[in-house]
Amino acid sequence: MTTHLITGAGSGIGSVLARRLLDRGDVVVAMARDAGRAKQIAEDLPGASVIVGDLAQPGRLSWALSKQQLPDRIDSLVHVAGVVDLGDVADLPAALWEQQLAVNLVAPAELTRLLLPVLRVSQGQVVFVNSGAGLRANAGWSAYAASKHGLKALADALRAEEALHGVRVTSIYPGRTATPMQERVHQQEGQAYDAERYATPEAVVTTILTALDLPRDAQITDLTVRPGR
Repeated sequence: MTTHLITGAGSGIGSVLARRLLDRGDVVVAMARDAGRAKQIAEDLPGASVIVGDLAQPGRLSWALSKQQLPDRIDSLVHVAGVVDLGDVADLPAALWEQQLAVNLVAPAELTRLLLPVLRVSQGQVVFVNSGAGLRANAGWSAYAASKHGLKALADALRAEEALHGVRVTSIYPGRTATPMQERVHQQEGQAYDAERYATPEAVVTTILTALDLPRDAQITDLTVRPGR
């Protein structure tokens, strides 16, 4: 049975991915930031197990995982969780830089490091759900784009390092997608939000599943997904 550990499974792309995997009989382990959120995710995703680890504090993830029961086998680690706070370089305070770099970049690196021994045994896969901002930075997006550019570099280096161990590494770059995060972005931009203008989470999840299900003689390294409207 295939086991997946997913961050960001509480909403948006991560939630849809977890449901799709559960529906086909796979094992899903979701990561929540605290006990209250873990309880909510467990209720929303019947059949999934939930562990607690605060991605905003990457340095404490090792301690958090050591206090919980992890599966003996993990076939994929899918990094979906992320935060975004817009602002010009002239205005964005250090605290918002630090938060976005912690959640979007340092925590994925640390969580991957901690789980690599298990992923190597299964010759598993690491999927980074990046962003179009990981390929291009626009005005007002400096901190978020920097964290996502860094995530691309992390994935590229990891892919080269882990090829010998048979661990596949994929980066997915969704364009604007109709998620609660996108709604928050529109609020920050001061724009009206119309979900119909953007790609659905289901469409992005289909690309993730394609990468996960690809036969072992190939891998998708980088895949960009854009709204079709």
